[in-house]
Amino acid sequence: MQRLSKMVTSRSWLLIKHFEGFPKHSDFKLVQRQLPEIKNGEVLLEAQFFSVDPYMRPYSQRSLKEGDLMMGTQVARITESKNPNFPVGGYVVSNSGWTTHSISNGAGLVPLLPEWPEKIPKSLALGTLGMPGLTAYFGLLDVCLMKNGETVLVNAAAGAVGSVVGQIAKIKGGKVVGCAGADDKVAYLKEIGFDEVFNYKTVPSLEEALKKASPNGYDCYFDNVGGEFSSIALLQMKMYGRIAVCGAISEYNDLETSKGPYVQFPLISKELRMEGFLVHRWIKRYDEGLKQLLAWILEGKLKYREHITNGFENLPAAFMGMLRGENTGKAIITV
Repeated sequence: MQRLSKMVTSRSWLLIKHFEGFPKHSDFKLVQRQLPEIKNGEVLLEAQFFSVDPYMRPYSQRSLKEGDLMMGTQVARITESKNPNFPVGGYVVSNSGWTTHSISNGAGLVPLLPEWPEKIPKSLALGTLGMPGLTAYFGLLDVCLMKNGETVLVNAAAGAVGSVVGQIAKIKGGKVVGCAGADDKVAYLKEIGFDEVFNYKTVPSLEEALKKASPNGYDCYFDNVGGEFSSIALLQMKMYGRIAVCGAISEYNDLETSKGPYVQFPLISKELRMEGFLVHRWIKRYDEGLKQLLAWILEGKLKYREHITNGFENLPAAFMGMLRGENTGKAIITV
């Protein structure tokens, strides 16, 4: 397809200063640049939806230099193509970062499921039908090895990953205990079927709240938070319990590494299995996970909620809001 006469201008957010503690708006800079014509084998992408996720906080420190384009995932529409594998009008998930337009040779682009229903928003490819949903699916079923009748504990349970974990556990016949940091989030967890829920910020004792929610302890613990919560939760595990360590958002903005308490004693005394994981381990099984998640959505067994921020210019604010826990469900930014 030939380039239109009008040059394409891309707006991009750069990370101009590595975060020191909690991110600030001054750590970012908005710039514009004109893109060249696409070459054979390339496509032009126009972003439709952006995702902000907790992993971006620690990984930007390790992967980006100051002045680089801020990392991130987007759902984009193909507006021009010289690549037969990606026709014009198609939608893909791309790790193009915080930019409105980009050029790709097709490497790493993931087309949306071909059977994507019209009634399902395409932004869900960044949430329940994307990386967070797959993280929940494989983390609970392949890492925690959750079985029918078991009790599952999930923290940050109203977030993009935790809310899916709890619902899959219910689908698989488990009892689910979830916690969140706001009363409206607790209400949402009740709405989507969690058995026991509490606001960890308002309970007098986290230990007592966990005991009250499941006096006999927990078979599986899906940890999105780390820190003090996990130190207390490990003591509530049943013998031979399994812990899937997905995230440690309580520690991402710390200026100094905290010390202890340590995990060895509960791991040994209760013969627990604790495993950290990244969802890319199951990349060859993504289709399996996505098709099952979509089937559960269409059957009404899996519900979703998106926290929408309008405007590309609001990406840094949405990112910081997500880190503060302002979102219920998946945080999405529209162009």
